[in-house]
Amino acid sequence: MNKMDYDRALYYTHRSEWDNLLILMVRTKDNFLSKKIELFLHAYNFEHDYSVIENHLYSLLRYIEHANEFAMDEMIHTHLS
Repeated sequence: MNKMDYDRALYYTHRSEWDNLLILMVRTKDNFLSKKIELFLHAYNFEHDYSVIENHLYSLLRYIEHANEFAMDEMIHTHLS
């Protein structure tokens, strides 16, 4: 896991840097993160129902939070071993 990818995804989402988020989607090795970004960007660009866009955004943010926590736990266990 690359914690930096999750930090970047959060930063790009917060700053509405969709081009950088798209580049991250292609480059990340985390397939779940890539798919969450893809679904959000597709909804953002093509969906007319704001609630669908909002659901994909929250799904992306929840995944980033979950992955960051997991990456942090992994780092702690690695340093303690």
